[in-house]
Amino acid sequence: MNTTVALELKNISKRFGDKYANKNVDLTLNKGEILAILGENGSGKTSMVNMIAGIYYPDEGEIFVDGKPVVITSPKDAFKYKIGMIHQHFKLVDVFSASENIVLGIKEKGRFKMAQVDRKVAEITQRYGFQLDPKKKIHEMSVSEKQTVEIVKVLYRGADILILDEPTAVLTPQEIEKLFDILRRMRDDGKSIIIITHKMNEVLSLSDRVAVMRRGEHIATVETAQTNENELTEMMMGEKVELNIERTEPKNVKDRLVVENICSKNSDGITVLDNISFTARAGEILGVAGIAGSGQRELLEAIAGLYHIDDGKIVYHNPENDEEENLRDKTPLQISQLGVRLSFVPEDRLGMGLVGNMDIVDNVMLRSYKRGKSMFLDRKNPHDLAMELIEELHILTPDEHTPVRRLSGGNIQKVLVGREISAAPSVFMAAYPVRGLDVNASYSIYNLLNRQKELGVAVIFVGEDLDVLLELCDRIMVIASGQVTGIVDARSATKEEIGLLMTAHNTQGGSSNE
Repeated sequence: MNTTVALELKNISKRFGDKYANKNVDLTLNKGEILAILGENGSGKTSMVNMIAGIYYPDEGEIFVDGKPVVITSPKDAFKYKIGMIHQHFKLVDVFSASENIVLGIKEKGRFKMAQVDRKVAEITQRYGFQLDPKKKIHEMSVSEKQTVEIVKVLYRGADILILDEPTAVLTPQEIEKLFDILRRMRDDGKSIIIITHKMNEVLSLSDRVAVMRRGEHIATVETAQTNENELTEMMMGEKVELNIERTEPKNVKDRLVVENICSKNSDGITVLDNISFTARAGEILGVAGIAGSGQRELLEAIAGLYHIDDGKIVYHNPENDEEENLRDKTPLQISQLGVRLSFVPEDRLGMGLVGNMDIVDNVMLRSYKRGKSMFLDRKNPHDLAMELIEELHILTPDEHTPVRRLSGGNIQKVLVGREISAAPSVFMAAYPVRGLDVNASYSIYNLLNRQKELGVAVIFVGEDLDVLLELCDRIMVIASGQVTGIVDARSATKEEIGLLMTAHNTQGGSSNE
């Protein structure tokens, strides 16, 4: 491997107020290599790459490109030094074509000659193995096609150093493998690539070296071929951590939630839930897999009473009295009080049930406020619960009275998921509960879900990582374009089988059985 240094950080520090996001970071990226950045939530990964990309400016230290000191104060400066960042959330104009998005913002004398742009885009895609129609509109594209546009956009501008933030979060296994093949070709062509991911199997299969961050500091950079998952996790956490999902056999399984032929259209008249049927059972974890935007969110919000459905039934078998109740006839508050809880982690984590200016204790209290119970006046119980969540989920916070908006995104997420689980639900729906979480925190959440299952809770888990779905769940339901394309036994299914179902048309007619 080429050991010529493409990018170097020397003694880089960044503070927000009196807190260090990064402290005295030294890091090198070689030409023609893929460097993975690992670290728990709040470890300084994002702030570090944001300084390389020109989004933040360091308080101390120097950045070198090709051995020369550079000053990067904006993304425009970063492009001047051939640095491009591909963000997790795409920044594209839906009504523009791929080529129009790729050249958007580039200054050109006179009008762009789009035929020449299309040819250059085609050259880039052919060189690295992308599949992209330059004339196709963004709103007509799949998620992987949109990501391709973002990558080609920085290559078109001449980037030799690429930073990818969680690039596989919304891709199928087949799309991930294609992306990795492309990244390897780019590396072999001399490109230098930084990838941020929390999926340890991706780090080990793709990267050449791994840089580990902990509490804002660079702990070590190691050769990927000479390390393993446990060693990397120990470096991240500063202590030995067991990474095992101990899936138990379901016991005393009972039907808890029966969804029958529910259908729904959005405000544009487009069908988003198409004749969906399934059963969630007490004492088991039902996984939900599908490409982002296939209807997973609408399905869970429909069960929680937050999304209108046009047809079908959602029957809840109440464990208190064994009576059947149609949730379609109930308000979100009534559904929640029955014990059906939704913990959804969207892009805006503060928009789903947490108040940013309130501290962890007060956010824990929110659930009891509406009912006017004494807990609203007695802060001891919520305080004790907040301290338990901080300890068990390793929430990085100065103290329990810190406003949640000051926490990192992953730590905000832990507060949300932990609070909902602490409410002792009978049905617990967790949508992307580990999105953006470090490996240790993710396993803490998996173990919490397993505990809920063992307590007789019906758990519905929407996840992105198929390895985790196969290891954690008892059954996996696959949704594609608002339809159930299959329900499989997680103990015997394969990633390839699920990946094919994620892109299939309805083959099962919404059956609720395996």
